[in-house]
Amino acid sequence: QVQLVESGGGLVQAGGSLRLSCVASGRSFSSYTMAWFRQAPGKEREFVAASRRYGSSTHYADSVKGRFTISRDNAKNTVYLQMNNLKLEDTAVYYCAADSGVILSSLRFASSYAYWGQGAQVTVSS
Repeated sequence: QVQLVESGGGLVQAGGSLRLSCVASGRSFSSYTMAWFRQAPGKEREFVAASRRYGSSTHYADSVKGRFTISRDNAKNTVYLQMNNLKLEDTAVYYCAADSGVILSSLRFASSYAYWGQGAQVTVSS
């Protein structure tokens, strides 16, 4: 069983930056694919970014590519999402997700992840 706890959300002006953190409990953190998803009011949960197991590769949604960076510190069991040049449309609840069995072709699908955090609100204002 893996528990995920996000932190770092908040209110920021458009063009600003925030960094989300997600700390995972349990062992073998490095063997998990870690991902961030987000869900805006009235919309479906959507993929944001993923760091594959052992940090072998990173992947991003087109909407955040060049602005967001996912990274992980396996010694701290922590994955980060650095968000720069935030836009109004980035406003959402951001969720951390983890799974040890995610294959490359499925890492953008929420159903591929067994473990989820409680979510962190990110609000971008004009």
